Amino acid sequence: MSRRLENKIAVVVGAGQQPGGSIGNGRAAAERYAEEGATLLLVDINAEWAEDTLKAVGAPASVLVADITREEDCKAITRTAMERYGRIDILHNNVGRSGGDRKTSEMDSHMWDEIMAMNLKGMFMTCKHALPVMIAQKSGCIINISSTSSLAARPTVTYKTSKGAVNAFTQHLAMENAQFGIRANAILPGLIDTPMAIERRAKERGVAREVVRAERDALVPLGYMGSAWDVANAAVFLASEEARYITGVLLPVDGGLLVKRG
Repeated sequence: MSRRLENKIAVVVGAGQQPGGSIGNGRAAAERYAEEGATLLLVDINAEWAEDTLKAVGAPASVLVADITREEDCKAITRTAMERYGRIDILHNNVGRSGGDRKTSEMDSHMWDEIMAMNLKGMFMTCKHALPVMIAQKSGCIINISSTSSLAARPTVTYKTSKGAVNAFTQHLAMENAQFGIRANAILPGLIDTPMAIERRAKERGVAREVVRAERDALVPLGYMGSAWDVANAAVFLASEEARYITGVLLPVDGGLLVKRG
C-alpha cells in the first residue's frame, strides 16, 4: 500500500527538537511526514536542533536556518523550497511561544510585540510567501498549530490572543484560497507532554518534571496528557487525501479538555 504523502514536499517550520524528556511537536510532525513518504524542508532558528531532526527523519530532507520574525527569512523559506524541490505541497507552521506572558494589567508591551511577532506575524509571513507557489500549482495544504487556549480561559493574555488570531487567520486562508485548490486547517493541541510545555514550567517553578506532568495529567478528562505524536498524526491526516474535503477546520487534539472547560 502506498504511503499517504508519497511524492509530497512538506515545509515544516519549527522542526527543531528542544532538549527535554519527550519529543516536541515540530520534530514529531517531521518524522511522521517522512514515514508517510514526504520530502522535507526542515526550518528552524536553531541549526543544531534542526540537524538533530534531519538525522532522525530517515528520508529525503534538508535544513534551512531561519527566523520567521524576519520577512526576508520567510521569503527565503519559499525560495529555498523551490530551488531544492520545485514545489510546496504542505506548509506546516509550528513555531510559537508563551514564555514572558502575563495577565493584562502586568503585561509588558514590548513582550506583547515579541510574542505576537512569533506566534502570529511569523505565520502570516510564511503563508504570504508560500501562497503564490500553491496558487500557481492549483493545490496545497496549510496546517497551522494553534492551541485550545484560544477557546478556553487562560490566566495570561498574549498567548491566548495570538492563538485566537491564528484561528481566524486560518479560516480566512481557507475561504480566500479554496478557489485555487488550497486547503487550510488549524490544529488546537491541549495539554501535550513536550519539552516546551514541561521543562520550562518545571524550571520556572523549581520542581521536578514529574510534578508538572502529574498536575497536567489530572486536568485532562482522559486522565493523561497527549504526546506530540498525537498532534503529528492529526497533521498527517489533514495533509493527506483522506482530508481532501476538509478546510477551515479548527481541530482540537486535547483528550476532551475543551468539552470539560465548556
